[in-house]
Amino acid sequence: MRTTLDFSPLFRTGIGFDRVFDALDTATRVQPVDNWPPYDIIKQGEDSYRIVMAVAGFERDELTLTDRPNLLIVSGAKKNGPQDCVYLHKGIAEREFERRFELADHVKVAHASLQNGLLTIELQREVPEALKPRRIEIQSEGAAAREPVRQIEAPRAA
Repeated sequence: MRTTLDFSPLFRTGIGFDRVFDALDTATRVQPVDNWPPYDIIKQGEDSYRIVMAVAGFERDELTLTDRPNLLIVSGAKKNGPQDCVYLHKGIAEREFERRFELADHVKVAHASLQNGLLTIELQREVPEALKPRRIEIQSEGAAAREPVRQIEAPRAA
């Protein structure tokens, strides 16, 4: 059973939240369950995250990371291996994959590495200085009136 959410009442009072509504709409769609390759998402701090993905059998040049605005796409495609071998058992999945991760605003890929079959992607939220909260001093009405009046010219001597 699929539940469809109607966001139209929110459009009347919310301005600029189109991306949030689109993300919620995308999340409600039924997507095929594909749990390969397995991965972990780790929150390391207030503004840092790590994705660790098990990509056994893939080389560095067979993996592609694409960083788009608010979207990280990790894909892998094996190059043709040796054709002259006969597998008695093939348990290492080497099929192509594409995994998409929705990223929040200002989250960027800081670093990626491949070691021991684990692809590690470091993410960092970098909020621009202009968007960070800033403290505004509140002045009282009387404070402005108490400032001494500046005199442009000295008084003339009579």
